[in-house]
Amino acid sequence: MNMRATPVGGSIRKRPELSDRDFQRIAAIAKSDYGIQIEPQKKSMIQSRLTKRMRSLELGDFADYCALVEKPDSGERENFISSITTNVTHFYREVHHFKQLETEVLPPLVVRARSGSKLRVWSAGCSTGPEPYSIAGSITKLMPEAGRMGVEVLATDLDREVLAKAETATYDAEQCQVPAPEWGDRVFQRGTADGMRRVRPDVAGIVTFRQVNLNGAWTHPVKFDIIFCRNVAIYFDREVQQRLWQRFADVLQPGGTLFIGHSERVSGPAKDVFTPCGITAYRKRS
Repeated sequence: MNMRATPVGGSIRKRPELSDRDFQRIAAIAKSDYGIQIEPQKKSMIQSRLTKRMRSLELGDFADYCALVEKPDSGERENFISSITTNVTHFYREVHHFKQLETEVLPPLVVRARSGSKLRVWSAGCSTGPEPYSIAGSITKLMPEAGRMGVEVLATDLDREVLAKAETATYDAEQCQVPAPEWGDRVFQRGTADGMRRVRPDVAGIVTFRQVNLNGAWTHPVKFDIIFCRNVAIYFDREVQQRLWQRFADVLQPGGTLFIGHSERVSGPAKDVFTPCGITAYRKRS
């Protein structure tokens, strides 16, 4: 067992070393089960993050930790995936998407919804909730009665820990940065006195959270008018990305809109299904 001594608080604390073999085992689990590609240059980051889990489990060797995670139906899987993924998000991130949403995409859908049609949006890879609550804030701005009309924003993530945080609908002030004050009015209640901000009940009321592995089976019973999946596909290799774009096309209504991350592009067979309609925005051909 390879260990490295590290001074902590004046004492010597041993830090487990991540061998190339165990790194490959970790990368294989992430790829096969979740579609996540871990590049070799991220080895140091993975070692640092998983060391915290190993200490809480009182494990001193990465081989033992790998064996634990590799067990069928291991209860450590969720802690594993939470440790190796990064959840960076904020309200109305990439505001150009939300401007397009409010001025071009939502208005005809709101007219249809008021006539009895369903309006369904999917926030895939929602992290701690700012994205789906931002979407819901834009919807309720244009359609205050959305909750009574059965409008739904489905928010999904792989990580149960971030979903639990999202469901509280409560954030500290630092997490509530918005492009301009009027954007915050779409989402947050006013007058909180404890340093926290709470999502307005009418906004939170149309958001439903659910755990979904984008690389696994989907059980959505409906098709969506809009899908947001931003800065998620960058963690997948090219083959998994192309399969994801096609699967999104399959669950989008004709004419539906897909918003993706600033460094992502639709590729593969799905390019024949989608037409670019904005900055990293695509419309499914009717």
